[in-house]
Amino acid sequence: METTNRILSEKQQLAARIRENVSTVIVGKEKVLTLMVTAMVAGGHVLLQDVPGTGKTVMAKALAGSVEAEFSRIQFTPDLLPSDVVGLNYYNQKAGDFVLKKGPVFGNIVLADEINRATPRTQSSLLECMEERQVTIDGLSHKLEMPFLVIATQNPVETAGTFPLPEAQLDRFLMKLSMGLPKKEEEIAIMERFLKDTYMRDRTKEVHPVCSCQDLVMMQQEAAEVFVHKQMIHYIAELVEATRKNPAIKLGVSPRGTLAMLRTAKAYAYVCGRDYVVPEDIKALAVPVFAHRLVLASGFGGEAEKQKLVMEILSKTEVPTEEWRK
Repeated sequence: METTNRILSEKQQLAARIRENVSTVIVGKEKVLTLMVTAMVAGGHVLLQDVPGTGKTVMAKALAGSVEAEFSRIQFTPDLLPSDVVGLNYYNQKAGDFVLKKGPVFGNIVLADEINRATPRTQSSLLECMEERQVTIDGLSHKLEMPFLVIATQNPVETAGTFPLPEAQLDRFLMKLSMGLPKKEEEIAIMERFLKDTYMRDRTKEVHPVCSCQDLVMMQQEAAEVFVHKQMIHYIAELVEATRKNPAIKLGVSPRGTLAMLRTAKAYAYVCGRDYVVPEDIKALAVPVFAHRLVLASGFGGEAEKQKLVMEILSKTEVPTEEWRK
């Protein structure tokens, strides 16, 4: 990962410590880990999609364990109800009034495990809290405490017993990432790590917090101040416009997606140790930020086709050349 020689701020050093902390549990996957930390600093939600057994849940739990925050986990199943996610008002006979029983979504870092195993009705219960950072129960809105981050995992939609996420929900995820299968050397390292274990113990419990909620909020504030050259803004706009004009794409990147790229680029530069955005940041983020927001005109083709289209647009769009510092 690129870093500069300038002295990193105290909070930027914390971002590096979070990555190092998670690396004690996750073997390899440096790129995915950097993007996960970037999403935290950007204040956005992440969707991890891959086949079962690749470490999606372990990654999410280790990342959450690195921050001294309220962590909650929701195991999505077909019989899960919206009230199981957001909570409900129940009548308390002793108090003689209705009392709010908060659901697991009232946390700082929420793990939505196997989100696409729940019905669309239950999936939609996350729409308001992901976008507006609030939950409405019986007509009354409740603000969620900051920071608020949803890390969702899902198996490929072709897997039995899954319900595809609608475009409106996909668009609310800052990035969609894939862990991928480990390389041979990483596979060996994983086996050696568990060689003396009598059972597969949960190593995420050995992860200790390296920063507080307030530290994370301050990192988000510092990242928001990262400098973005005017030409970089035009570059993002050209990429977005290209997705909307491409005949192979029925629905291109939304304005929410445009702002997501701007926010993520600043956070990525911050995590990389810079206080300004460069074109390489946009290139590194284009696929995870843009691809899952596209709807193909043919109605066929999965993630690979969407990623291929984004890469083609990147290759055809002129890259600006400037001095990117202030």
